[in-house]
Amino acid sequence: MTMANKLAEERRARLAAERLLELKQAELHAANRKLGQHALALTRQIGVTQAEVATVRDENARVKSDLTVANEKIEIAERRLWLSIQSIQDGFAFFDRDGCMIGANTAYLSVFEDLEEVGPGISYIRILQLLTDEGIVNTEDLSPADWRARMTDRWVSPVPEPVVIRLWNNQYIRLLDQRGHGGDVVSLALNITDSVRAEADLKAARTRAEAANRAKSAFLANMSHEIRTPMNGVVGMADLLAETALGDEQRLYVDTIKTSAEALLVIINDVLDYSKIEAERLVLHPEPFDLERCIHDVATLLLPAARDKGLTMAVDYDPGLPADFTGDPGRLRQVLTNLVGNAVKFTHAGHVLVSATGRPGERVGTADLRITIEDTGIGVPPDKTAHIFGEFNQVDDDRNRRYEGTGLGLAISQRLIRLMGGDIWLHSDPGQGSCFGFDLTLPLGGDWPAPADAPIAGPVLIVETRAVHRAVLARQLARMGADVLTAATADEVRAALPQAPALVILGEAPPDMEAAPFDHGCQVVLATDQRAPDLSGFADPGRVRVLTLPARRQALRALLEIAPPEVAPGPAVPEPPASGEPARRAMRVLAAEDNRTNRLVFSGMVRDLDIDLRFANDGAEAVAAHADFAPDLIFMDISMPAMDGREATRHIRAAEQGTGRRTPIVALTAHALTGDGDAILKAGLDFYLTKPLQKQAIRARILAACPADCRPPQADDEASA
Repeated sequence: MTMANKLAEERRARLAAERLLELKQAELHAANRKLGQHALALTRQIGVTQAEVATVRDENARVKSDLTVANEKIEIAERRLWLSIQSIQDGFAFFDRDGCMIGANTAYLSVFEDLEEVGPGISYIRILQLLTDEGIVNTEDLSPADWRARMTDRWVSPVPEPVVIRLWNNQYIRLLDQRGHGGDVVSLALNITDSVRAEADLKAARTRAEAANRAKSAFLANMSHEIRTPMNGVVGMADLLAETALGDEQRLYVDTIKTSAEALLVIINDVLDYSKIEAERLVLHPEPFDLERCIHDVATLLLPAARDKGLTMAVDYDPGLPADFTGDPGRLRQVLTNLVGNAVKFTHAGHVLVSATGRPGERVGTADLRITIEDTGIGVPPDKTAHIFGEFNQVDDDRNRRYEGTGLGLAISQRLIRLMGGDIWLHSDPGQGSCFGFDLTLPLGGDWPAPADAPIAGPVLIVETRAVHRAVLARQLARMGADVLTAATADEVRAALPQAPALVILGEAPPDMEAAPFDHGCQVVLATDQRAPDLSGFADPGRVRVLTLPARRQALRALLEIAPPEVAPGPAVPEPPASGEPARRAMRVLAAEDNRTNRLVFSGMVRDLDIDLRFANDGAEAVAAHADFAPDLIFMDISMPAMDGREATRHIRAAEQGTGRRTPIVALTAHALTGDGDAILKAGLDFYLTKPLQKQAIRARILAACPADCRPPQADDEASA
């Protein structure tokens, strides 16, 4: 090899080595660059990690600090809670799901006094054992084992019922246990000794009050009897004396005696009624009744008093309202009498108007009624509205009472209406008048009727100067379908005549109207509240009909039929009995009455009856008279010496056993409290009448009991009067 070749090879080798060195240096540089970048990234990551570690360390330190503070607060709250639990007078304890005590306050542990065993860890079953073994609890009528068994059954139930236990020292503890979701139990022992003793005192007070109430009821019953017995003599004798020939002065005295006695009887009834309501002994007696008749009966009863004061008494009963309902008509009549009576009493001029309206009730077969009593009297100030419904209250001050009365009427009426499920109210304007009313829902006695159409052809003219009567008659007839004209003056009458009225209802005529201008061409009806109206001013009195005010709907509908009046037939002449017919005997009536005055009153009430009357002085005489006199009817006084009316009735009923005979027996009693009638009827009597006796009631019972083989006790015309 030449030198040149060797030099060339060395140069090539050196160039190759240089290139390899450059390549390796480039690779090393690249590797160094990557390593630097990785080191930088790692450095950054280490920095972040160090920051995070520092943050975590700071957070841990803060959390540890917060936990320390929280633990301190929890400890403080627990100490406060426990101090609160310790401070309460009632016992408080915690039990775990196995029934072992976790803790209890001093009040709970104090029941066990020095028993050191009672504390955290003791079981509930062991506590029950200690309660009975140490005599801490009074098990009453249970044995200790039975008592523990009952308390254990209660404890293991999911929801333990509250129970009251009695300790040896007569302390009463009410145990309330609440089981949690994990089975732990919180037990609260409430000391209810004061409540139990207060309840015992209240029960004793109630017993004393009931005893006092019974004593009061007995006193009222006795006073009722003692007062009503002489009242029977006063009222009865006044009635009989009024039927004799008396001078004007004597009749005034007799009427005063009767009026005063009846007023005293109203006071007695008010006091008795209020005492029954107060004692919650008043019971309603629902029965079918006619509401329209009930209202008109009250209006008729009080009409003379209103007429004597120059007042107009009117009734406006909605023609579309049914009349048949079910309720207590006696008590409803009592309310109406109180309200209408007050309206008459406190009204000096004008009118008293009783209105009845209604609509079908929400319940099928019922009606919602509204009855109002409107007057033009003295009125009631707004601040006295609630006052007058109180007991013994009137509008006037007690020191200056111008109006007589007990002040119980409105209080009784309010109680009765509320007892019926209704509401009573008042709207009044002092000096202008008042409107009392009550709303009541009653069962219907039939279907809700539609107003009847008026068959009359032609207008109806009402001539009446009294505005309330004119308005009521116009409303009533218009609702019945009539074409109504009204006139209050003579000019209005003359203006209406050309319209050819088919019917003219003539009330209180205008003073300047010529006499009887309606005698020809139309039917004339005289509307009056007088019992014996004067028809002498009419040319043909026989053609004039009379409408008694206040008028019932039936009477108004009858007028719209316009049938010409017929001549009333003469009195029927009874036919003589057929020859050979045996004469009928007189009815035998026995009256058992120990009071001489009452016997005199009774005999006076029936003196004009064709009866064979015998008296018995006591129950024993009545039993004997039943055997030998064979009465057709017995009036039996209840309170008699030796043998009273109930015992006498039992003897009579025993004697009638197996004979097929039962003599009607009517009780005569001065007892008027609720329950007296039922007790009387249970003794075997058939009816009872309350003293003071009413003549018509006595005679009605005699007529109803008259056998077919007896002569009528009174003439037919008297019976129908």
